[in-house]
Amino acid sequence: MVKEGNKQNRFGLVGRNISYSFSRAYFAQKFKDLELTDHSYENFDLERIEDFQTLLKTRPQLKGLNVTIPYKEAVIRYLDDLDPRAATIGAVNTIKLSDKGLKGYNTDAYGFEKALLPLLTPNHKKALILGTGGASKAIAFVCEDLGIPSKSVSRRPSDIQLSYDQLKQPVLKEYTIIINCTPLGTFPDVRRKPDIPYELITPKHILFDLIYNPDQTAFLKEGNKRGAIISNGRKMLEHQAEKAWEIWHS
Repeated sequence: MVKEGNKQNRFGLVGRNISYSFSRAYFAQKFKDLELTDHSYENFDLERIEDFQTLLKTRPQLKGLNVTIPYKEAVIRYLDDLDPRAATIGAVNTIKLSDKGLKGYNTDAYGFEKALLPLLTPNHKKALILGTGGASKAIAFVCEDLGIPSKSVSRRPSDIQLSYDQLKQPVLKEYTIIINCTPLGTFPDVRRKPDIPYELITPKHILFDLIYNPDQTAFLKEGNKRGAIISNGRKMLEHQAEKAWEIWHS
């Protein structure tokens, strides 16, 4: 049997504290279904982004990588080229390695759009994006592309962002899509949730959480109790993973 680290076509996930990740199991099953016995997918848990170069030197068989928190923005400086969409968003979650070098892509935007569209009704016209990290940039890009005005919410807001203290009744009435791009509620800290006034959530709202473990976060449970449309990040991840696979084999 060929060991994972010796397989000809190696793929993996770059991030920090990623033992919980969906990607490794997803691609392991995909390789099994496609009978790709020379393919492997591994977690590359990096304490700091500077270790990325060492990873590349010690894994010459790497063909593609996914990137997750907290390196979606920091990894860009190590790449040779950027897909136009990734350049516009300013964050990368997929890397293709070839003879031409390392090229960065953003498939989060594709995955989120595919997951969000079936949930939308004419009532859903404006969005609040909780968090300001790399994932939130892809979400903001999609909202703009769909013609949905959005506002980012931050604990340390800039002039064009909202603070959590500003999320009063007039804001929640106007912004009926709320997307959690923070890690709050991720396993094992499942009781945590963004500090928003859940008592103002109604059946007219969508609560979308990029987190997928647990299936229903504390954020989503609050929305569910009040009749809101809720969705975790599972469908988004599946769509973005398939897009990454397409890129790696293009």
